[in-house]
Amino acid sequence: MAEFKLPDVGEGLTEAELVSWKVQAGDLVEINQVICEIETAKSIVELPSPYAGTVLSLLVVEGETVEVGTAIIAIGEQVAEMVIDLSNPAASGGGEGESLVGRNKADRGPQRRARKGSASPATDAGAQTQLQVQGAFAAGGAMPLEVAPADEPAVPAREPEPAPASLRALAKPPVRKLAKDLGVDLTRLAASGPGGTVTRADVEAAAAATESAPAPMPEQYADLGRPGVHPMTGARETREPIKGVRKMMGQAMVDSAFTAPHVTEWITVDVTATVELVERLKGRPELRDVKVSPLLVLARACLLAMRRTPAINSFWDQAAQEVVYKGYVNLGIAAATPRGLVVPNIKDADSLSLVELARALGELTATAREGRTQPAEMSGGTFTITNVGVFGVDAGTPIINPGESAILCFGAVRKQPWVVDDDIVVRQVTTLALSFDHRHVDGQQGSQFLADVAGILEDPGTALLF
Repeated sequence: MAEFKLPDVGEGLTEAELVSWKVQAGDLVEINQVICEIETAKSIVELPSPYAGTVLSLLVVEGETVEVGTAIIAIGEQVAEMVIDLSNPAASGGGEGESLVGRNKADRGPQRRARKGSASPATDAGAQTQLQVQGAFAAGGAMPLEVAPADEPAVPAREPEPAPASLRALAKPPVRKLAKDLGVDLTRLAASGPGGTVTRADVEAAAAATESAPAPMPEQYADLGRPGVHPMTGARETREPIKGVRKMMGQAMVDSAFTAPHVTEWITVDVTATVELVERLKGRPELRDVKVSPLLVLARACLLAMRRTPAINSFWDQAAQEVVYKGYVNLGIAAATPRGLVVPNIKDADSLSLVELARALGELTATAREGRTQPAEMSGGTFTITNVGVFGVDAGTPIINPGESAILCFGAVRKQPWVVDDDIVVRQVTTLALSFDHRHVDGQQGSQFLADVAGILEDPGTALLF
C-alpha cells in the first residue's frame, strides 16, 4: 500500500483545497491518471497518480483544505512507483491548457479491481522524471478498503448498479466548477452541447433564470416597515470561508497597499480615433480570427510608452535595496472569475506583433474565464492593466500588483460632449487612472507615461514616434 501526499505544484504554495475526486474507493488507476482537482491560492490544478493499483481509500473529503505533504489517497497493489516532474511546462501551467503530467491522457473512467494475478495495464516502471513523490500512511486516516488475504483468491467487487441516465450529466471540468460556484444542478439542465454535453452557456442561463425568479418572502420579513428588518431573502447571515484565490488576492492587496506608497493620476481622453481604428482593424484578414478591441490598442500603447519611461516597468527590491529595471514586459490583465480576481500575464509581450498580442489576449481571457489559469501564468508580471470599463465603470484607484511598480485602470468608453476647435461635438471618451510606486517612480515619470499612452489613444498615428 502507498499513499500520495499533496505536492507543492509550484510557486511555494503551502496549502490547497481538494475540489473534486475523479476516482472512488475500489477504482483501478494508472500512473499519471488524473485522480483529483485541487484549488491552490492561484488556480485549479489536476493531480495525476504517481502509482498504479487499486484505490483503497480517499483520505480527504471534497471541499477540505489541507497542507502540502498531507496524505490524500491510499493506493494498494502498487505496481510501479512514478516520479512526477512538477517543474516542467505541463506541470506548472506553462503549456496552454495544461496543468500536470497526464492532463491530456484519455479519460478511462472508473474501473473495478482486476482479479488476482491479472496484469495491470499500467506497469511501465521505466518512466522517469525529476521530482519523486512518495509518502507514508498517516495515523488516523480514513478506513482503507478491505483486501483479501494473499492465500485466498480475490473476489471481484460487485459492480454497482448504473445510475439513472438523468443523474449522469455530461460536462467538462470547468463547466462543472462553474455550476458548483453558481449553485446550479447539472442534472436538471437541458444540455445544448454536442452529444448531450452541458455547456457554459447552459449553466449561466440557468443561474440567470434563478436570480431573476422571484423568491418567496420569508415570514420574518413580512413586515418590511419594522426597524432593523431589510427586504432581503434567505438567511439573516451567511458566512463564506476565505480561501483559495480570494485569500491570496486579499493578502496581496494588503501587502501592496501598506508597503508601496501609491500615487494615482487621472486623465480623460478623446479616443474616437482609436475606436475608428479598431473598426478598420477588424476588417484586416490577419486579424479576422481574433478579437480586436480598444483594450488591444491600449495594451500596445502601454508597451510603446514604456520605452520612454522604463521606470514604469521596474521593481523596488526592498530586501536588496535596489531598483530592478526589467528588459522585458510580462503584461498582466486583471480578470474577474467566479473564483475571484486573477491576473495572468502575457510573457514577453513587448516582443509580440499586434496580431500576436491580439491572439495572446484572447487566449488569456478565455483560459481565465474557464478557470484553467495555471500558477506559472500568474507569476513574474511586470505591469498590469485592469479594465473596469467592461462593467460600465468610469475609473478607479487600482492597487499595484506585488512585484510591480504600476497599474493602469481603463474606464468605460462613452459618447460624451467634447470641445473640438471651439465647437461642442459628440466624441468617444474614456478615463485612464495610473497608480504607481512613489518610492522610485516620481511624478514626472508617472505623468509622462500616462500622457504618452493617452496621446497614442487620441491619435494612434503618433505610435510611429516611439
